[in-house]
Amino acid sequence: MNADKILKTIRLTEKSNKLSSNYGQYTFEVYPEATKFTVREAVEQTFKVTVTRVNIQNRKGKPKRSRQGRPITKSDSKRAIVTLKAGDKIELTA
Repeated sequence: MNADKILKTIRLTEKSNKLSSNYGQYTFEVYPEATKFTVREAVEQTFKVTVTRVNIQNRKGKPKRSRQGRPITKSDSKRAIVTLKAGDKIELTA
């Protein structure tokens, strides 16, 4: 299992920062073929932490308008919210 084929990026938003500081939950953008089990393995191998829970969100692309006025849809995305064992932490360096 290659973590590069599972995890795209870590989501750094106001809401995800609040989740990580209060509840030890981190939000990742993942590839569409990722499952809860593969996300768990990828996070544990990449960051050397213990994962207790994984929640997956399938997000449908929003409808938009192109410059010519034609309707288009943004691409769908998949997110994973990973809960870590109490005391574990993922160090994020900018």
